[in-house]
Amino acid sequence: MNAPSRQATHQKLTYKLRRMRREDIAQVFSLEQRIFPTPWTQKSYEFELERNPASEQWVIEAVSAAEPQVVAYCVCWLLGEELHIANIAVAPRFRRRKLAKRLLCFVLNRAAEKGLRSATLEVRAGNHAAQALYAAFGFVEVARRPRYYSDNHEDALLMQLPQLKAADLASQPETGREGA
Repeated sequence: MNAPSRQATHQKLTYKLRRMRREDIAQVFSLEQRIFPTPWTQKSYEFELERNPASEQWVIEAVSAAEPQVVAYCVCWLLGEELHIANIAVAPRFRRRKLAKRLLCFVLNRAAEKGLRSATLEVRAGNHAAQALYAAFGFVEVARRPRYYSDNHEDALLMQLPQLKAADLASQPETGREGA
């Protein structure tokens, strides 16, 4: 089943949200290494794409006159009635364009449409920008995982969206429309 193509424009770029493909792994991995102090491996992405039946992977690519470029991505797991967002990121130079919000809204709506009831994720205790984004969607902190991250032993916050409802997600400002 092919995902719908969703496009929006920003500063002479078109953004296309679509399923991750094997040929995207090199770009995703390159971003992963630049963004996270403890990045996933290329093999992790290959596993998610090819061997994990609970996994869905999405990218946003910037399309211009040049070669299309992956600028954001998300890996999530559909676990029973719960969506777990395992990894979500936006390239640093493409931040503040509402791409994370658009990607998060898309995966949450998709999960709600599939009948999943809740969503969870872990976030670094010091990543206040990400926490604010998640809180805007209704995520609340439900637990703290002490010394979770191996690079600096920072705590992880386990956040949960207790009730996934597509109608509630559609009301998120500037996420369900083109141009978001």
